[in-house]
Amino acid sequence: MASIFSRIVSGELPSYKVAEDEQHLAFLDITPLVEGHTLVIPKREVDYIFDMAPDELAALHLFAQRVAKGVQAAVPCQRIGVAVIGLEVPHAHIHLIPMNKVSDMNFANPKIKVAEARMKELAAAIAAKVPGGDGAPAASASQSNDAKAAPAGAGASAVTERLEKLTEGLLFMSESDAPLAAVHFEAPAGNLSNDALLKLVGEPAGTPVEMQELTLFLRNHTADKGILNDVALANRFKALQMYMKQELQDAKVYRIGKGPTIQAYALGRTDDGQLAGFKTVLTET
Repeated sequence: MASIFSRIVSGELPSYKVAEDEQHLAFLDITPLVEGHTLVIPKREVDYIFDMAPDELAALHLFAQRVAKGVQAAVPCQRIGVAVIGLEVPHAHIHLIPMNKVSDMNFANPKIKVAEARMKELAAAIAAKVPGGDGAPAASASQSNDAKAAPAGAGASAVTERLEKLTEGLLFMSESDAPLAAVHFEAPAGNLSNDALLKLVGEPAGTPVEMQELTLFLRNHTADKGILNDVALANRFKALQMYMKQELQDAKVYRIGKGPTIQAYALGRTDDGQLAGFKTVLTET
């Protein structure tokens, strides 16, 4: 199965791209240690960086040098730290991390949350500073899709189709396990109130609703090896999280009801104003 990075290269998944050439790609890490944390990869999928041919390895580092100069010019810092871990994703990559102190490079630190608008701002700022760049970030997968003519309402349909593929076969682990299923709703006008949400999903009025951040909800499943100690499954949950955060506006999780069984809906707005995401069931005693 193609790595999550290969799926970014192919355009199947979006990213905050900052630089690109024929052999390499650089984009912001969506679970960064600090703002501006950037990943540099070869487009050709190679699991272990030191399995690369000498000329390929040299070219990757030269590309990383260009990107690092752009990161340092765009993000206030003393140095750009460089790290190769190689255990998180089976696709060779270099971490470029803006640092003002040694602890900024500690991968045991909690990952920070950066708003989508700020990620886009950082990507544009870094791209504008990469030597030899054109002053603009590379087009993301979502931007490429936007360039294609599509009939009204096609956006929500395409998003739902992509979510069906991303959630296929995934199980959310609580005190039991439950499948994830893609969902799509006609969005109510204005903000999504609890009453409107309960009506959409067919739950009785007055049922308790608790809102949670998507990254917090999925945190056990997107850890390096995930809750099941399975890197491939963890990467699939990371891909789902990345897609929802970048393709849907204000994606959040709504926990509906009280234990032991709680309905959970992860929802965000599509570009044409509909609601899309996934649902699952939690068991909490």
